[in-house]
Amino acid sequence: MIYLDSGPIYTLCNRHPNQMINSDLLQLRGSPFEALRTLLDPLAPAPGMEPLILTVGEPQHRPPQLMIDALRASEHLYGKYPPVNGTDEMRNAIVAWLARRYGLPDGMVRADQNIAPVNGTKEALYMIAAVITARAGHNQPKPVILLPTPYYHVYHAAAVMAGAEAVFIPAGPATNFFPDLAAMDPDLLDQASAFYLCNPSNPQGTVASNDYLKKALMLARKHDFMLVVDECYSEIYDAQPPTGILEICKKEGGSLDHMLAFHSLSKRSSAAGLRSGFCVGETAVIKAFLNLRNFAGAASPLPVCAAATALWSDEAHVDENRDLYRKKFDIAEEILGYRFGFYRPQGGFFLWLDVGDGVEVAKTLWTRAAIRVLPGRYLSVTGPDGVNPGNAYIRVALVANQDDTKEALTRLANSL
Repeated sequence: MIYLDSGPIYTLCNRHPNQMINSDLLQLRGSPFEALRTLLDPLAPAPGMEPLILTVGEPQHRPPQLMIDALRASEHLYGKYPPVNGTDEMRNAIVAWLARRYGLPDGMVRADQNIAPVNGTKEALYMIAAVITARAGHNQPKPVILLPTPYYHVYHAAAVMAGAEAVFIPAGPATNFFPDLAAMDPDLLDQASAFYLCNPSNPQGTVASNDYLKKALMLARKHDFMLVVDECYSEIYDAQPPTGILEICKKEGGSLDHMLAFHSLSKRSSAAGLRSGFCVGETAVIKAFLNLRNFAGAASPLPVCAAATALWSDEAHVDENRDLYRKKFDIAEEILGYRFGFYRPQGGFFLWLDVGDGVEVAKTLWTRAAIRVLPGRYLSVTGPDGVNPGNAYIRVALVANQDDTKEALTRLANSL
């Protein structure tokens, strides 16, 4: 089953009739965090308890000192305009990291052709849709962009503002929380300009298999759409490093056609405020993307490029960061056991807990335990059958320190 966008849930209020506002903005869906504030702000948290916030996926681990040192050493460069494609040193460091991480042969990814540095992947995931989506002609149907549900809201905004029809595909437990590729209508795939995937999945924390990624890539090449893989959580994993789409490309001959992958330092290096990441993929698309960014994108300051170069060149801080999350997975497993559908996330740092009714449980946890969690309903779309695949779930972000994580999960277990 596929879910067409079920309509706007965001409105432009108090609009003067003569204001020139793009009507596509009316299709944007509301922020899940604004919906949560509407739900919980009228309610008082449990008295006598310090509120603990487990909603936003903002890493709270201390950023690595090597990042701070690189910023300070190059702070004199803040007075210069940075190039939109970053520095040679940063792009070379990214290519070297990709080769190490995914076992790529020399020359498969080229620093001057296949890498687009970005000022955080959020805006890049949004902007790329405008590059890869051709506008519909007069009286022609809109192109389609395929999205998983649950989903990251930026994907939907990207589709809407690129002039595409967002088509949501449920990603439930029966298919390891990824869209069911075998159930996709070939005619729908022929209409698609892009298919967004998040691997590891957000919010569910599962990892796509090699076979799944290969099938997704083959479908993209067969039906001529762009496979857009958000791999921002790829370096936060429990046991095995997740397969990247570049590994699949390597096994299929090394071509990057019909593929884009996005990586960020926000999670990998606990450097969300640095706003630094990159896109890697097909040469022609990267060239067009950089051209658009010359007009509409913010280039990373040169000190940020220096810091990113240092971070992509170092794995020690990533190992330490990953180990901190594993210890919190241990805490969660000890406290929750097999209750609430708990499983250790293969990747990322969220728990996706089956609590029956995520909205009601979110209210309960706030009023009884002073904990804020995010209802899965706010990350998902209700289908034409009236089913929302996130209804039963809550998302719990394990981003705080170990003591606060243990306290929060203890309160959660006791309250439910």
